[in-house]
Amino acid sequence: MRAILVGALMSDSPEFDSLNSVKYLFLRHLSEPRDNSLRLVVEEAVQNRFAPPPVPSDNPGLDEILKRSWPVESIQGCKTFELTWNRYAAYLVTEELVGSGGSYDHETYTGRLLRVYTKSHFLDYLARDTGGHVDPVQHYKLLCLNHLIDIGSYGPPDIRLTGPSSAPPLRIQ
Repeated sequence: MRAILVGALMSDSPEFDSLNSVKYLFLRHLSEPRDNSLRLVVEEAVQNRFAPPPVPSDNPGLDEILKRSWPVESIQGCKTFELTWNRYAAYLVTEELVGSGGSYDHETYTGRLLRVYTKSHFLDYLARDTGGHVDPVQHYKLLCLNHLIDIGSYGPPDIRLTGPSSAPPLRIQ
């Protein structure tokens, strides 16, 4: 019940809505500023239709596909978000490709790129393999192009829009 309430409160947050409105995210920084606290910095990414065309290859079929594609990258003007949890029970960082398999049909969540779960494999794991929690554990998952980050915490993150990106683009090829 508490997790549903937290999910409802987060969906009223303009920062939560702004983060969930972007199309893609890259994880840029993960740290523990203090014991048992967590800080993530994620950056919006877009299809860069102004990028130079790909270099032709020896494969005409691939060249045909690539001429209608654009790199997904963070460019100037993309948003940067900082998420901080004052206390967490556990977090798991998974490389996106290996973390995208499996069946998740019976999981329940709200949100798109920042999800708030009321039922999940991660919550089941925490209930089964951890203990000594003084408060209910809530599950948040951040879906980035390069990583999936599961966080079991005792409260929602503070989300702050830190500004548009000024970094050079990161190319995915």
